[in-house]
Amino acid sequence: MEDETDAVRIDKWLWAARFYKTRALASEAVSGGKVHVNEQRVKPSRTLRAGDTLHINRNEIEYTITVLVLSDRRGPAPEAQKLYRETEDSIARRALAASQRRLTAGGAPAPQRRPNKRDRRLLIGLKNR
Repeated sequence: MEDETDAVRIDKWLWAARFYKTRALASEAVSGGKVHVNEQRVKPSRTLRAGDTLHINRNEIEYTITVLVLSDRRGPAPEAQKLYRETEDSIARRALAASQRRLTAGGAPAPQRRPNKRDRRLLIGLKNR
C-alpha cells in the first residue's frame, strides 16, 4: 500500500478495507454501535492504528479482526484483504453461522423439475385457498 499513514479515520479504513460499500455506510455503522475498537464503542472520526482490534457486526455476521496496515485508499479486493487479519475464532463462528443459515433457510427441498400446466394449476389453487 503506497498510502500508508500513521493514523486513519475508522470510517475511511472500513471503506478502504471493503467492509462497507460507501464511507457514509461505514460512518453510520460506527455511529450505530456496530463497530467497536479494542472493546470500546467509538465515533466515526476515531483514528485507527496498526494493531487495533475491531469487532464488526454486519448484517448478523460478526467479524473480529486485527488491523495490519492503514490505508485511506480503496483498492481491489485482494489489496483490501491485506489490510487486516481475521482471528481464527471469528472465522469458525462465521462458518458455523453460515452452516446453520443453510440448514434453516430452505425448509422445503428444491423441486426436481419445473411445474407443468397441471402442477401450476394445483399450486394456484393452493395459493388461493
